[in-house]
Formats: sequence, structure tokens, C-alpha cells
Amino acid sequence: MSTQLALTEASLPEYLREIGLFEATDEIRVEKAGDGNINWVRRAYSPGGKSYIVKQARPALERFPEYQVSTERLVFEARYFELARCFDEARTCPTIHGFREKDRVLVLEDLGDAERLDRALLRGERAEDAATTLGGFLGRVHAATRRPELVDRFQNQEMQRLHGDHIFKLPLEANEFPLPPRIREKADALGRDERLRSVATETYARYLRPEGALVHGDVQAGNILLTDRGPVLLDGEIAHIGDPAFDLGTLVAHLALPALAGESLPEALPSISAAWAAYQKAHGAEALPEFRSVTRYAGLELLRRTIGAARVEAVASDDAGLRVIEAAMDWILTPRERPEALG
Repeated sequence: MSTQLALTEASLPEYLREIGLFEATDEIRVEKAGDGNINWVRRAYSPGGKSYIVKQARPALERFPEYQVSTERLVFEARYFELARCFDEARTCPTIHGFREKDRVLVLEDLGDAERLDRALLRGERAEDAATTLGGFLGRVHAATRRPELVDRFQNQEMQRLHGDHIFKLPLEANEFPLPPRIREKADALGRDERLRSVATETYARYLRPEGALVHGDVQAGNILLTDRGPVLLDGEIAHIGDPAFDLGTLVAHLALPALAGESLPEALPSISAAWAAYQKAHGAEALPEFRSVTRYAGLELLRRTIGAARVEAVASDDAGLRVIEAAMDWILTPRERPEALG
């Protein structure tokens, strides 16, 4: 990076000493943490003592260097958690221990070996409690941030559009995503479905409108850790002012995905209903998103996770993938009024 310090595993310990998170005499060890798809992410710890997660945004995305995106994405993440924690009754936001805007460095609490929600769901764990907490958190944040003056503080169009392209656009266009033959055949057929493409285009336009509330932008199960204090939502790099139904749709899609893949959607409906009920209670009736919009966003996220670049383990088999695609199409083209009607 031309004007920013580029951290390395070798330089990180001294950097953390300089900003006061470790003492000069502390032994500091550094290791990779998480998937590191977007940012450079490391765990820095002293044996038997303090431990932090350090993120640095760089122009090229870590796992996908072909994408060059403004490093300001980390500024928006820090702003999201700074604002959202004002409404965070259950400590759903991670604790921030430091943010150096000029270096694009964010230091977060280390949640250790807490399991990700996607892995718990894949094991068949029930998620009503986590879903209730997350629904309530999103409801409070959305209700409190319908403020036009926030639009200027969250001008995150680069990340918003990059993310949106991978949900609403690229899966339905000619692409080279590594799909199994049967899934590729189905994806190509979907790309020729004019009604589906029209709905996806219309929904994408809605997603891009800079109006609504502060949305996290990526409430996927892989970004949610199940800790002793409850679920913790990470990775706010896509935070922007937009359609609140998008956050809910992403959450609903991921609560449902493993169950849909395994022909057991009824097992996921209590979690989806719990999230929606908690959201309504926390948000209130005024400007409440329609569940129809939530359903449509959820269906498009399911397609992304099955025929897009971000396929998930739950759809590893063709039969599982085809079941998810069938449900996604149903939700997109015939959106539901309430969670109980999803099955």
C-alpha cells in the first residue's frame, strides 16, 4: 500500500506494543485467524495472557486479489459497530479494542474457539436462541437508524455493489464458477429464465437504493460466532444505508439452508419464526419490512450459495444443491407473507 503501513506477521507485535495493547516485555505470538477472505486477519496473543484479532484492509481482497476495493471498507465496519453497540442489549457486537483509521487497522476481541453458526447448523443443532438474539439486535438497529444524515457516513458503494453483483447478477450470467455438471446445467437454465432475471434485477435496484436504515450487509451464518454470552456478529465491511429486509433475508437464508439441503425444512422454521418475531418486537410496527421482501432476498441468497462463487458445504452433493435451488426459486417467484408459509 502506497500511503499506509502494511503489517506483516513479523511487524505486528511491535505495532501492537506501540499502540498500547501489549507491554514492551510481553512475548507476542501471531497466527492466521478465520478465513481471511476480504482482509488480512491475524490473532496476536501472549501465552497465558492477552489475545486480540487484528484486521487490516488492503486494496486487493485477501482471497480474491483480482478484486481491488477501497480500504475504507474497514472504516465503515468500525462505524457500524460503534453505532450498533448503542442498541446492543445482548452484546451481539464484538468489542473493539482499537481502530487506527490511517493504517486501516481494526483490533477486536478474540472469541477463541467459539463455533460458527453455519457449522452448528450443519451438525443439526437448533438455533432458536441465537435467532431470537440476532432478530432482536437487527430490529433495534434498523428502527433506530432510519436517519437520512447517516447516508453520508456510510457511502460504501464499492463493497455494496461488489457484494450485490455476486448475489443478484453474476450467478445468472455466463460465468466460470466451478460447479458440478448437474448444477451447471441447472444454473445455465436459470440464466435463461427471463422472469427470474427480471425479479433479480428489480431486487438488486432496491438493494442499491441509499434509503432505509443502517444494515450490516452480510448477516450470514459464517459471520456469526456462538459464544457463552450468545451469538456475536462479525465482519461489517459491507455496512451501508439500505433496505433492512436484506439483513433479515440473508439471516433467513442461512438458517434454512442446511435444512433445505437435507429435506428437513420444518426443523429450521422455529428458528426463522423466532428471528422474525424478535425482530418485529424490537423494531415496532412503524416502517416494518414486509416478510415478502425478506423471503425474496433469502431466495436470491440461497441461489448465490448454490450456483454462485460462494458455494457452501451444505450443497456439496448435487441432490442437496438441486433441492436448495428449487426452494430458492419458489421463494423468489412466490414470496411468502410469514415464516410459517415457507415450508
